Amino acid sequence: MLNGALAVEDPVFSCSRKPGTFRFCFLIRVSVRSVMLEASANNLLQQDFLKAIKRGVKETQAIVRKIKELAKLCGKPKRLPIKLFAVEQELVEAAAELARSRIRDVLLDDSHSKISRDRALDGVRLDVVERLRLTYPDQDNFQLSEAFGATLKSVFRDLILDENRRCDGRELTDVRDISCSVNVYKPLHGSALFQRGQTQCLCTVTFDSLESAFKSDSVSVITGAFREKNFMVHYEFPPYATNETGKSGMVGRRELGHGALAEKALRAVIPDNFPFTIRLTSEVLESNGSSSMASACGGSLALMDAGVPIADHVAGIAIGLVTRPSKDNPHSIGDYKLLTDILGIEDYLGDMDFKMAGTKRGVTALQADVKVPGLPMRIVMEAVQQAVDGKSRIMAVMRECISEPRVEKKENAPVSIRLEVPPHRRSKFVGAGGYNLKKLTAETGVQLSPIDDTSFTVFAPNQSAMDEAQEAIAQLLSEEKEPVLDFGAIYTAKIVELKEVGVMVELYPNMQPALLHNSQLDQRKINHPSALGLDVGQEISVKYFGRDPVSGRMRLSRKVLQNPATKVVRNLGVSTLDASPAASKES
Repeated sequence: MLNGALAVEDPVFSCSRKPGTFRFCFLIRVSVRSVMLEASANNLLQQDFLKAIKRGVKETQAIVRKIKELAKLCGKPKRLPIKLFAVEQELVEAAAELARSRIRDVLLDDSHSKISRDRALDGVRLDVVERLRLTYPDQDNFQLSEAFGATLKSVFRDLILDENRRCDGRELTDVRDISCSVNVYKPLHGSALFQRGQTQCLCTVTFDSLESAFKSDSVSVITGAFREKNFMVHYEFPPYATNETGKSGMVGRRELGHGALAEKALRAVIPDNFPFTIRLTSEVLESNGSSSMASACGGSLALMDAGVPIADHVAGIAIGLVTRPSKDNPHSIGDYKLLTDILGIEDYLGDMDFKMAGTKRGVTALQADVKVPGLPMRIVMEAVQQAVDGKSRIMAVMRECISEPRVEKKENAPVSIRLEVPPHRRSKFVGAGGYNLKKLTAETGVQLSPIDDTSFTVFAPNQSAMDEAQEAIAQLLSEEKEPVLDFGAIYTAKIVELKEVGVMVELYPNMQPALLHNSQLDQRKINHPSALGLDVGQEISVKYFGRDPVSGRMRLSRKVLQNPATKVVRNLGVSTLDASPAASKES
């Protein structure tokens, strides 16, 4: 959506990221069914969101028609996939006879937690496999376990479709119990603990200077990435989140995808002019479904606890789907039920994981993983509405914990100010090779980043470090009261250094030396000041032409004095009482 109107982008010719409020990606079958949905939005209203879905489905049909035309012209017969493994129906029926009632008892016991339910089902599986081995000694353990798995899936889905019964006792549209708290780890800039059922996330916020922002390479920028990103979400899913042991190694595709989804959900509410780089870390302490949406909820709480002026809370929820094929057409959906706030087992044995996040006003992110051949539009629309209702209930609990961003700063909150440095003081402030800035960072811990020729950003980890840095900066920029120099007047200058390009001179004590270029030393062209017999400590007369408006450097000339003498000659190196008679006579 650009400028309030829906616009269709060509994925081939529109690789670069354009400023807009909504971006949607579709994969649609010939039969107008969605097989993949993914979106990021700038807090888009629900009615506009639904319009975009309908428009996207309509536009994809034109592409589908072109593909069909191409297939007619040069297509070849499709190769039918060969199913390498299928459980024998007789084996499935035998497993169902032994296990169906026992599986039903376990699934209807809502006192089970995730771990106890898994252990109970695993106990049933082991017993059934042992009993099946006596009847079918030629079958291996894998086939017997697959037969039990087919029975488990059938019982689970029948309970939902026929009896509206979920394994934790909730209604189809109920949300699990939610608890949340903020400022749980005081040394950090912001922290929050969000728990929904048996899914628990610890979210922490850390601020740094804008120099720490993530900068993409040029190729990534061309293909649609952010040029510079000052808000980052790090999603961590350690093995103990699912009651497992193991080492935390390289981040996998799952972690990257979940973190990217949570980042898209929260990015829409981050202010553009925030003076810090924000790193939000979500560590999943326990997982039983929808940890990415829990990361979005916990991240919103942590951002408010850190004082980030976000417009509103962001909450996310996952909607599940259980379907039954139509009797007339096994490839179409006959009966179906949508589930709000799905568990891990409902995601595993179900047909869809429809994750949507947003504020009270609109939608910020969407990702739908579909396991059936395609979703009709009516199911997509119902899922969006059910997600909006569930999101509102979650947000009400979050507002009870913290309703607005923290106003008062924490003791360890970072500080950032803008420092103006006059152009003619910049070289002294920075020092040779940036020595003064490096020394300031080493002694006080602050970071200075140039904005333009006259401005710097000063970032300090806390207020005490900023106070210490400001004292040091004041000393660097302190300067004695300079005498007012008259434009066009002649002054006595003392040479303090010889350079290849000219001489460095002082017009008065404690002055920052100014360069008198070779071109302004003599009417004749010279390549080095020594050609004129000049040396350090020698005094010469120069004419003052003000300061350069860009660099602030003094503009001096000795060459013009080789013309007829000027009337005003002054020597600022000595006081008026000690001035020589010759100098007094000239002035």
